[in-house]
Amino acid sequence: MRTGWLNGNLVPPPSAVLSALRDLASSGMLWEDTRASIQRVTIGFGIAAAFGSASGLLLGRIRWLAFYILPLIDLVRPISVIAWIPLAILWFGLGDQPAWFIIALGAFFPIFSNAYRGALSVAEIHLRVARCFGAGRWLTLRKVLLPSALPYILTGLRVGLGVGWMCVIAAELISSTSGLGYLIQLARTTIETEKVLAGMVVIGLVGLCMNGIMLGLENFLIRRR
Repeated sequence: MRTGWLNGNLVPPPSAVLSALRDLASSGMLWEDTRASIQRVTIGFGIAAAFGSASGLLLGRIRWLAFYILPLIDLVRPISVIAWIPLAILWFGLGDQPAWFIIALGAFFPIFSNAYRGALSVAEIHLRVARCFGAGRWLTLRKVLLPSALPYILTGLRVGLGVGWMCVIAAELISSTSGLGYLIQLARTTIETEKVLAGMVVIGLVGLCMNGIMLGLENFLIRRR
């Protein structure tokens, strides 16, 4: 860097990135934007977790319904969430709602796919035994289906949260006025590359913490099954 091989404005040294992190943190901007991004992910991920897990388990057990619905899901799945951003803005306007939609859409597919595979993995003999002992649908779901499918569901939730975290940054780059994606976009327009990289570092650290939390929760719940 100091030998002039690289342009410091385009590839700032680590010291400049650390200095930018300190400045953003001391001004409060970094904490506010991080909080805004995490809040959006929490809401969008919560929506995806509820719909993805429920629909995956449902289609995994009702084969005739899966026959009609799965082709539609497979049709929508390959469409990048970036392609949905213009529609999300048209439907919901600017602000948090389009970000929630994009996060929920991106996180839905890994959650759904794993819950669906989890429902398929349940041994039919276990369900028959539960019915023979008079277990109703709710008891069978709670005592047989959910414990058997839990490892798949938890894996889907962990992957879905990671995808949702990536999606919120994409959404904030375009349609928000706060968040880490917005911070990066604002720094880009003012050619403050060190702040762009500082934002990227924070995104990576938060994502790492989220994944660690989900792994810990996954191990804890599987041990208690």
